[in-house]
Amino acid sequence: MKIPRLFLFGRTVELEKKIDDYYDMLSESAIVFRLAIRSYLKEGMTDDFHKRLKRVNKIESDADHLRRDIEAQLYIHTLIPDSRGDVLGLIETSDEVLSLFEGVLWAFFTEQPDIPAPFRANFRKLTNMVVKATDELTLGARAFFRAPYDVPAYNHKVMLYEKEADAISTALKREIFSSEKLSLAEKLHLREFVEHIDSIADMAEDVADRLAIYAIKRTV
Repeated sequence: MKIPRLFLFGRTVELEKKIDDYYDMLSESAIVFRLAIRSYLKEGMTDDFHKRLKRVNKIESDADHLRRDIEAQLYIHTLIPDSRGDVLGLIETSDEVLSLFEGVLWAFFTEQPDIPAPFRANFRKLTNMVVKATDELTLGARAFFRAPYDVPAYNHKVMLYEKEADAISTALKREIFSSEKLSLAEKLHLREFVEHIDSIADMAEDVADRLAIYAIKRTV
């Protein structure tokens, strides 16, 4: 049986484009975040890291303006009234993921943690899993508007990447606390940054949980 495509917007092309633009920003912030962390792990605090931090700041600011514009358009023009609350909830929770990308980079910029070489590979792996979880969330959010039956497949990948991020995070924290070369203060500081990065995957999973409910409502 062919699964029907349930387009949400109909003729509201302008709103559809703005929401696409919003998720482009979330996707871009994930890419720039990964590049910033890679740069920090390789070279420490450099102009390259700062440039990428500024880029994520700009994306987050632009996304905030766009989110408010989308909200206003939904209410002022009374568009998609049956799904309006779900659309707003999805975008607002997605915005929390974007804000975490910015917040984690600011934490690196402000505190400049010293990450010993033996831990850097797992920091990179953790960052990769977080970004992959966000990428799948972005695909799922886009599918919600055009093909809600496809949402579970993307959400499943979000969950898989979040679990992998948790496993890497746990292993990394165990490595840190078993080190005989680090003081307790250094171990606690490194643990905070492991948890900062891992929190992005946790938030992506939270958004995916809400997205699953919104998609079910559109397909029943």
